[in-house]
Amino acid sequence: MSPGYNQPLYLLPFDHRSSFTKGLLGVIGELTPAQSAKVNELKTIIYQGFELAVKQGVPRESAAILVDEEFGTSILRDAIAKKYLVCMPVEKSGQAEFDFEYGGSFVEHLADFHPTFAKVLLRYNPQGDKEMNARQRAKLRELGQAAQSAGCKFLAEVLVPPTPEQLASVGGDSDQYDVELRPQLAVTMIRELQADGVEPDVWKLEGFKAKASYESVVEQAHSGSGQNVGVIVLGRGGSSATVEQWLKVGAQVPGVTGFAVGRTVFWEPLVQYRDGKLSADEAIAAVAVNYRHFYDVFTAAQG
Repeated sequence: MSPGYNQPLYLLPFDHRSSFTKGLLGVIGELTPAQSAKVNELKTIIYQGFELAVKQGVPRESAAILVDEEFGTSILRDAIAKKYLVCMPVEKSGQAEFDFEYGGSFVEHLADFHPTFAKVLLRYNPQGDKEMNARQRAKLRELGQAAQSAGCKFLAEVLVPPTPEQLASVGGDSDQYDVELRPQLAVTMIRELQADGVEPDVWKLEGFKAKASYESVVEQAHSGSGQNVGVIVLGRGGSSATVEQWLKVGAQVPGVTGFAVGRTVFWEPLVQYRDGKLSADEAIAAVAVNYRHFYDVFTAAQG
């Protein structure tokens, strides 16, 4: 069966774990039961904001959430019961090298929840550590096979961080790296993974400033048997203006099917709720407004 999911996909990701607990609660390491309950409360606010945005016009058939089992089991169960598009991460949080959250038993977890998408986050620079890259490709192949067996689609979120040498070549300027080097590295990354049997249904990639950069990655993603594979733009925690720019450019390219914007949508409302500046209902409404905003930006740019 050829891979692919080329339908619009407007994803609200809040599967953040270590970054979430550290940034919002100031906790590093193991949480108390009360702290875990607080994280679930905060993630429930995001989920309720998502549901409100769907009621207010984001198309239900294209709206999706990405939430973790660790803090969001109740959310996963509810969203799946309501037949939303649901993505579930399988990777350990905060790892430089991708590994499975539950070891070999991640397959059982997918079978238990049966999400729409099994999602993985990894960092992969084709000019980086060759042995680590090879290990990650092997695990990605395993995940692709497991997702297919579990009746799930496979969504790969791949970051391409610079090597020290690459960063030095642009004077240490990460923005210049993004413009000058990352687009071609992303194409090479996709080609390497495809050549080793890694075939996601959707690629979730960092945004680009140039239309030609999106066109190059889509062309590579669609090569071989990938004609129906989708590419969505991740927010990377950028400012609203930065994310808007990425989405406006990407939306003009056929094959860029949507976005995955998380922290830019929910972080500030949750901070204000945590600090007592917003009520829960106000935070929910703010999440809905922000999520709808990026939906409007992307779809308006499609023309």
